[in-house]
Amino acid sequence: MRSGIIAGGNWITDHVKVIDHWPAEDSLATVLSLTLGNGGGPYNVLKDLARMGASFPLAGIGLVGDDADGRRILDDCRAHRIDTAQLRMTGGRPTSYTDVMSVQATGHRTFFHDHGANALLAPHHFDFAGTSARRFHLAYLLLLDVLDAPGEDGRPRAVDVLRRARQAGLKTSLDCVSAGGERQRALVMPVLPEVDVFFSNDYEAEQVTGLTLGRGDTLDRAAVERAAASFVKSGVRDWALIHFPEAACACSSAGEVLWQPSVRMPAAEIRGTAGAGDAFAAGVLFGLHEEWPMTRCLELGACTAAASLRQPTCSDSVVPVDDCLALGRQFGFRD
Repeated sequence: MRSGIIAGGNWITDHVKVIDHWPAEDSLATVLSLTLGNGGGPYNVLKDLARMGASFPLAGIGLVGDDADGRRILDDCRAHRIDTAQLRMTGGRPTSYTDVMSVQATGHRTFFHDHGANALLAPHHFDFAGTSARRFHLAYLLLLDVLDAPGEDGRPRAVDVLRRARQAGLKTSLDCVSAGGERQRALVMPVLPEVDVFFSNDYEAEQVTGLTLGRGDTLDRAAVERAAASFVKSGVRDWALIHFPEAACACSSAGEVLWQPSVRMPAAEIRGTAGAGDAFAAGVLFGLHEEWPMTRCLELGACTAAASLRQPTCSDSVVPVDDCLALGRQFGFRD
């Protein structure tokens, strides 16, 4: 019987700097704290799953530099029982890093990113031969230079990776970054037919679909549903999920539409929002691996995202599944 989740793509060290305010250009802000943390889709999701108490195997695929940050990532993965056999060191580029500037009062964050070794990650680095894992998660499209580049058929090389994963018997999922503009649509749309579960935030969904979804009190629920349905019509095989601070919407290939409000976390509990989207994905993927109904997967996703908000790093405040779910019961969900 298949068991386990493999995640590949960006492996990043986050330099999380909590600042007193976001400064105007040429002015000064004060760094209140500095923390080194995990960053990048596969690293965040796998570490979240480990901290949630996943009993199934976890494995990573990617490249890190032959440097202190790269060794720190490998050691951290081993400490969280994440298989690193396909997480390789390279001397070609340093380990990728991101300066995450998180404003103390709001939790809003801004990213300054160095692609580093992730820029070299190519299809031949992904080996699915003989795997008994159940699911493969790729992240982030639009931040992987070689995989984003067109292959012989003109589509992103990520298509080849996802296709081979599916041929090996894995269910595939995909997440991307918010690049904006025509590039978002040009890279995302050709990949969707090889994706079983697609994760998108509201901004990314707007860029790909051209729809205006609104924000906060102006959120257009019908537009969100149309956007999720359009991903399915473009090829997503099982579920398209759009998440944003207030809620998440999931649309299935069978036409089912589900909504899940986010946890009503008190402002005093929120230390940062970095990694919340990956925590949501980790919760959903945990449930899908365990063959839960999507309603339950979405609830765990919302609660895992809420747990991640309690520290400025991506995963340090993620807790076992039952404790994540308890946050929903403790604070309730948004209307």
